Formats: sequence, structure tokens, C-alpha cells
Amino acid sequence: MRTLVFSAAIAALLANTAFAADKPLLGIVSITATEANNARFIKGAEKAAAERNWDVSVIDAQGSADQANAGIQNYVQRGAKAIVDMVFPVSSIGAGLAAADGAKIPVVTWGGGLGGSVIATNGSGGPMAVPIVEMMVKDLGGKGDVLALTYHTGEVCRNREIVMDEIVAKSPDIKVAKNEVRIPGYFEDGAQYATAWLALHPAGSGPLAIWGCWDDPSIGAISALRQAGRDDVKVYGINGNAQALENIQKGFMTATAWQDSFTEGYNMLGIIEDALKAGSSWQAKAAEVPAIVVTKDTVDAFLKEHPDAIGQ
Repeated sequence: MRTLVFSAAIAALLANTAFAADKPLLGIVSITATEANNARFIKGAEKAAAERNWDVSVIDAQGSADQANAGIQNYVQRGAKAIVDMVFPVSSIGAGLAAADGAKIPVVTWGGGLGGSVIATNGSGGPMAVPIVEMMVKDLGGKGDVLALTYHTGEVCRNREIVMDEIVAKSPDIKVAKNEVRIPGYFEDGAQYATAWLALHPAGSGPLAIWGCWDDPSIGAISALRQAGRDDVKVYGINGNAQALENIQKGFMTATAWQDSFTEGYNMLGIIEDALKAGSSWQAKAAEVPAIVVTKDTVDAFLKEHPDAIGQ
């Protein structure tokens, strides 16, 4: 009897293992999987995968395009059903795209844009920057000095910087100094660059602002402002992560554009399934989710409508 029970248990285990192995694999290559906005996208994709009976695997490329290409190639070897590139521009993942295309595995990007064999994108950077940069220029009265914290490895930040340049160029009395942060290291770099910039821009020297191409470098800059006892500098970010929202509540950050990356991650799997069903008739597309600007005046109402945002 014990032998029969044991045999039944083994059979059930093998059946469950076979069932799990039959699940299609969604491979995700993130530029930095621990950053709040990336993490929200991944959680959204995981929720959709659980509902649709997919498995999800995540590779953190830690800001390295070489690691991103290797990660995509790894998923090709593992027979992934689809692959998500998070933030790396399509121009920097050519080797990975070639491997996926050769294996007929669809690739989508989050903030990486369209191009090559990519079938869809969302989370594009440029549109999210527009309302924040326009607000910054208005708040400065069209004049003053801005410290821009940039990042050129990621397509999102490249596009946001282009938007900033285009909008600020219309106000020639605004001078912009740029420093590029690293991944990892963006908090520390934001603080370091802000400290040096503040030394050249003392209180009372004119309208001042710090702009980050995403929230975290700006949050690093806030630590420098607080250490220096400076409350005369407006601070802007993009993505709307929990720390940014908390800093807005406390009056340390002026504004952010909240990106609903959880919904973007959740929606992306549905787009992938639609593309797989459509086959060769599928047309590559961008499926963007609009950003919401959050300020001290609107943060409480925003959090009532989106209570999970502060906990993400």
C-alpha cells in the first residue's frame, strides 16, 4: 500500500513538472531590474503571465548592452516564446535581435522603441517628458539655470533628453548644465553632481532647477540639497516611483510624471499573444499608456485614486 501511495505521489510530481514545462516562457531582459519603474513593469508582466499560464524569467543586465544581448541570446537557446527588452535601444541589441529573429521569437521593447524585428513597444520616454519639462520652464519663468541628470545607454532617457533640449531651446535665457549618471550608481551620482553644481549656483543667484531623466537621480540630488540646507531649487523627475511621490508630499520634489508601468507590463503580454495569433499579418505598433503629472497640489488626490503607487 505504501508503495502504491509513493508511486502515485511521484506520478503527480512528474505530471506537474511536465505541465510547468509546457508553459510558454516569457524572457525579460531589464536594464536594471531593481529600479522601481522597471520592477513595476515586471510585476505587471508576471501578473498577466500567471493569469495566462506563462512562465516568466528575468535577467538584470545592470546597464550593460553586452549583457542585454547575451541575455536575449540565452532566452533564444532556452526556447522562449517571446522576449521583452526593457529600455535598451534597438540599435544596441542587434546581436540579440538577430538571434531572436533567426529563431522566429518575437521581441517587444519597453522604452526601447521600434525597429528591426521588434513587433511592439510601450513605455516610450519622449512623451512622458513633455509635460514635466514644460512645467519646469514655466515655473522658472523662462530664465535661470538647470542641472540635467542624463543617461545615454537607455533609449528612454535619450528620448527624454531630446525633448528637454527642444523645449528649453525655446527659452534662450535658461542655461542647462548636463551630467550623465551611471547604472548602478545613479543615487550617488545625482548627489555628487548636485553638490558640485550648487557650489557654482549659490542661493539668490536666480531661478534654479534640477531635472532628472527619471526620478532616482533627482532623488539623489535632493539628498545634496537637504544636506546643504537649500530650499531654493526646484526638482523634477519622471516615472513617479514611491520615493518621488513621498518627496513631493514632503515638499522636497516639485513634480514627477507618474508612469503606469505595471499596466504597461500587464498589457504587453496581451499584445504578444495577439501578435502570435496574427502571425505574418501583424503590424509593429506602439501601445502607449499616458503619464499623469503629480505635484504637491495634486499628490493627495492622486494617491486616493492610485493607493498602490506609494507602495510600489
